[in-house]
Amino acid sequence: MKKYKTQSEVEFCSCNQIHNDVIHKVKENMIPEEISTSLADFFKVLGDNTRIKILFALSVNEMCVCDISTLLSMNQSAVSHQLRVLRGARLVKYRKEGKVVYYSLDDEHVENVFKQGLDHIQHKHINTSKG
Repeated sequence: MKKYKTQSEVEFCSCNQIHNDVIHKVKENMIPEEISTSLADFFKVLGDNTRIKILFALSVNEMCVCDISTLLSMNQSAVSHQLRVLRGARLVKYRKEGKVVYYSLDDEHVENVFKQGLDHIQHKHINTSKG
């Protein structure tokens, strides 16, 4: 199954007409450089399979490191490292209850972005498998 088009398969304009009104409209609304950089960093954090699995688990229920480690068959140190990355990106938060530290998604924005991405991928897979 081919995922991406090769350069020769990508569609190009066969003319060289510039649509200045469109360029002006988009340029007026373009996000600042620091925001686009932060957004790119946000998506980079999501670009790791282990972190995706952790986010999925936390979208179902808050969990402690021990439970996540068992679920993913990983050592606690590796899970803690991934949670540190996710915390640094403000994707997860934690709360302490005695000696146990429970992790959860940071807020509804994280849950919405994650679920929309998952819905998009599942939708693509369903449509691709139907032929």
